[in-house]
Amino acid sequence: MELLQGKVAVVTGPAKGMGAAATLLLADHGADLALVGRDTAAIGPVMEQARAKGRRAEVYACDITDVGAVDAMRDGVLRDFGRCDVLVNIAGGTGPLGKTFWETTPEEFRAILDLNVTGCFLTMRAFAPAMIAAGGGKIVNVGGTFGLRGKAGRAAYSASKWGLRGITKSAALELGPHDVNVNCVCPGMVEGPRFEGVRAEMSRRLGITPDEAREVYSQDYALRRISTDTDVAGAVLFLASDLSRQVTGQDLAVDGGWVI
Repeated sequence: MELLQGKVAVVTGPAKGMGAAATLLLADHGADLALVGRDTAAIGPVMEQARAKGRRAEVYACDITDVGAVDAMRDGVLRDFGRCDVLVNIAGGTGPLGKTFWETTPEEFRAILDLNVTGCFLTMRAFAPAMIAAGGGKIVNVGGTFGLRGKAGRAAYSASKWGLRGITKSAALELGPHDVNVNCVCPGMVEGPRFEGVRAEMSRRLGITPDEAREVYSQDYALRRISTDTDVAGAVLFLASDLSRQVTGQDLAVDGGWVI
């Protein structure tokens, strides 16, 4: 069953990892795709994979922290596709790692807030009027579990993801009367280069093997396993489709049971 047949989805940050997995799952379920990011060359392979699935897919160069660039991207998408049914905000950054909040510079703090909060605000602001005019739509923001629980050494990132949740909930209230659902997927640690770095650091610090470090890390999760890109993509698809028609303003943790 194609859950998004005939829909147009705008995806920011589709080039790799959970962004690529979510993009291709949306394509599997019938969505045509406007793929948005700064590094258009990196997005190219995902665009080609989506097209190989029989979907229309176009790439738009855009710095989502620049209001002029976002508005120009929106104009291009609406010109080319005529609509935006689904907006998925995956683009984001990690900010400073392992720094206390007082060691974090104001520049580092502002930069991650600009990317993880302002960037999503600008894309939501850009496409909301078109969704209202069309009579409905779906907005899916990708946050993180450090926006559900505080984390020492990650103050800037955590602040940005808490802020994204606030925008999500306010937008859900404001857009609800227009039949636009707004929700937030909150991934925990996800298999990939970032987790490999965490695992390597833990193995060095504790004097254990990387496999043992994985086991130690997994013990924090009820399901005793690390999430994958596909796990996150499934949550995005659910919130982007009519399976979630009565779900709005919610935070969906995809973390194997860390935030409970």
